[in-house]
Amino acid sequence: MTLADPRLPSDALIPDLAREVAEQGGRLLIVGGWVRDQLAGRPTRDFDLEIFGLSRDRISETLASYGFTRPVGRQFPVWRHTRAGIDVALPRGKQPSQLDARPKGLDEAFRASALHRDLTLNAMAWDPLDQRLIDPMGGRADLAAKTLRAVAAETFGADPLRVLRTARLSADFAADLDADLITICRGVDMTALPVERIAGELRRILTDLMEPSRAFECLDRVGRLEIFPPIAALRSVPQDVVWHPEGDVFIHTGMVIDQAALIAQRLSPVDAEVLMLAALCHDLGKPETTTVQDGRVRSIGHERISAKRAHAWLTGLRFSGRIIGSVEVLVEHHLAPAQFVSQNAGPRAYRRLARKLALGNQSLVDLERVARADHLGRTTQDARAGRFEAGRVFLEAAAAAFVAEGVRLDVVSSASIMRRGVPAGPELGRLLARCREIQDETGWTEEDQILDRVMTEA
Repeated sequence: MTLADPRLPSDALIPDLAREVAEQGGRLLIVGGWVRDQLAGRPTRDFDLEIFGLSRDRISETLASYGFTRPVGRQFPVWRHTRAGIDVALPRGKQPSQLDARPKGLDEAFRASALHRDLTLNAMAWDPLDQRLIDPMGGRADLAAKTLRAVAAETFGADPLRVLRTARLSADFAADLDADLITICRGVDMTALPVERIAGELRRILTDLMEPSRAFECLDRVGRLEIFPPIAALRSVPQDVVWHPEGDVFIHTGMVIDQAALIAQRLSPVDAEVLMLAALCHDLGKPETTTVQDGRVRSIGHERISAKRAHAWLTGLRFSGRIIGSVEVLVEHHLAPAQFVSQNAGPRAYRRLARKLALGNQSLVDLERVARADHLGRTTQDARAGRFEAGRVFLEAAAAAFVAEGVRLDVVSSASIMRRGVPAGPELGRLLARCREIQDETGWTEEDQILDRVMTEA
């Protein structure tokens, strides 16, 4: 990997802040991810800073004049400037009572703090005044070699989430873990990790990476895939080689989420999250439904079980009810696009499916994306060629039924039925449901036409 020198954006307030800190006898360094990403030539505007040589009170006083918040956290306080995307923290580790202003003194102070970081490529700092890199752990060389190494085995496990973060960075930088780091990750106790933090890292794996499958493969390699039990259960679950020559369900799911990540680039953050979670969960029911008879592998009804397992897992991870509902309905119906096309389904079927999806705030367009990722996430001839003809036909039929982007509003309202002499009550609800059925069956848009038929039936 060719590494570039870090460059601050022209509008950054950091140089001014660094000069003021220096005038007071301290020193400001940019640390962590910004330095790493700058060296790798990646754009980023979020900054983590550490200020050396000043007391907490002096730092608060100085930062307040620049628009930073009051410090959050007692043991490890952090000052934030949300608009500028800057977090400021006190250095970790034992620091000298007075900062040696010479470069050597600053380097030694940062090294003491960096010993508490996770990986060497996150243990680098940039001095914005002297315009130089401070790299006590050899992070730049590891970044260039695409190797992940722990800073210190003794401190790595202080935050168990680092195992998940390591898997994400391995995928992000296509980097290998060295033997020591693999051993360390295997030994970290993750049982007390809060589910909210697990969910947060899962969300980043799915929405930040171009090939999220690499992160799950890394977790499998270090023996920690069980942090996501439903995904671990997919390993070694067989599939029909005609439809899935790529291998077991775990391999297929990895390919599906990589395809979904390509599709998600064009979506809003919320839509992208729903798509990625649906792609990840679409086959969770296969471990329970897969059978092998006379050499044929079948998973009858797996989509319905997959939806239930997705609901239970995401609820346990405390995703929002809206996200869970959206994922659940997409997973339950992810086979519909191919089935509808093969069965030559009519407009009525498309309208009924659109109503079911609407219960989860999803549309037939959203469903086709999941089905497309599922279809392309394998090694069949069509998938290798990037073809999903059924998806195209499905969307054309959905458009012809006027429900591609969602269901149409009800033509007949409760008030309209009541004007025909039907009082409020169960019968009103039954008639309203029947009006909706006729609207979906026929595509009629005239209120009286639908009402006349319903009232005649009654």
